[in-house]
Amino acid sequence: MKLQPYLEKLDKQEEFMAERVIQWANVNSNTFNVAGLERMSALLTQAFSELECEGNVFSLPPIEHVDASGITKRADLGPVLRFWKRPKAPIQVLLVGHMDTVYELEHPFQTAIRKTNNIINGPGVADMKGGLCVMLEALKAFEQSPYTDQLGWEVLINPDEEIGSIGSASLLEELATRHHVGLLFEPAMDESGTLAGERKGSAKYTVIVRGRAAHAGRDFHQGRNAIAVLAEIISKIDALNQEQEGITFNIGQVRGGEAVNVVPALAICRLDVRIEKLEQESWVSERLGSIIAAANQKEGFKVEIQGKFTRKPKAIAGKTQALYKLVTEVGAQIGQTIHWKSSGGCCDGNNLSEAGLANIDTLGVCGGKIHSENEYLLVDSLVSRAKLTTALLIYLSRGALTE
Repeated sequence: MKLQPYLEKLDKQEEFMAERVIQWANVNSNTFNVAGLERMSALLTQAFSELECEGNVFSLPPIEHVDASGITKRADLGPVLRFWKRPKAPIQVLLVGHMDTVYELEHPFQTAIRKTNNIINGPGVADMKGGLCVMLEALKAFEQSPYTDQLGWEVLINPDEEIGSIGSASLLEELATRHHVGLLFEPAMDESGTLAGERKGSAKYTVIVRGRAAHAGRDFHQGRNAIAVLAEIISKIDALNQEQEGITFNIGQVRGGEAVNVVPALAICRLDVRIEKLEQESWVSERLGSIIAAANQKEGFKVEIQGKFTRKPKAIAGKTQALYKLVTEVGAQIGQTIHWKSSGGCCDGNNLSEAGLANIDTLGVCGGKIHSENEYLLVDSLVSRAKLTTALLIYLSRGALTE
């Protein structure tokens, strides 16, 4: 099978892709910045129109979210984008990406810059606006090949991956049943392009402690310090990290208190939990429940916990293992050495795997330091990763997983 004539066209696209990523990264599209997500949606819709495919844009229903006051409110989500071509073809591939980032409007990290010829530093350049660019260019290259007749594809770009795809989870599950393979464009694990293999499952929880406000001088003993009780709870939760291997509890955010001369009546913490095995979910729930129940025995306090597991662990077995073997072989055909390793991270690949769809979820750019002000991508990986996906689509179109 001749691949190079269709892959070589991508070599001329490097600068165009780099400039497009910078443009996209300069649009703040934090999960809860709906206006920014709508601007990003418009840019993506225009870009994907280059594929001359069908598509639509629609809204997700609001989700429940605990705000800084400890009140559960409805939070709006941004739009979902879908594009598709040849839905009647015998082989169907689902390509998934997300346009939301972790950087809030108030965050100082808002601008992408070209630090060197090969490094772009910016919010979301790797996770995953660079990946969206790789996806698009790979599809364009595939569509210019003579191998399209047997393969149809569908693209889903969601706005809520960074909070666990709470709103789009049911859509991911639905689409998984209609496709043979899933390709996702999270960033590679390192600069050499290592793929994520097995992934942990994850949950996000919010702990809310309500006490009683009082003047810190006149009526100190009448108050009930919510921060002090939350500190005890946090210490107990953090200690759980020592109890079972493969389970982690990260206290990611703590808020509470107002003026320092007031006994604080409210304190909140948000935590992220990761597990290696499905059966560990019940252990986590039991241990957290026990800690909260003990805190509620304190006079004058009300403590609650909200949240749940939203992603199951992802294993590499069966058809997924065959897919990883295929991408390794395809990489070798085009001069790329492909490896993979286990990851503590989660993504929509977990969702698709739970729904039974074999998938590879780190076909995006090479780079690193995601979710920090040092996030970066390697410019030369834009083309190399697009080539890998294009070649993989060509192999899949010829029935590589069904022969």
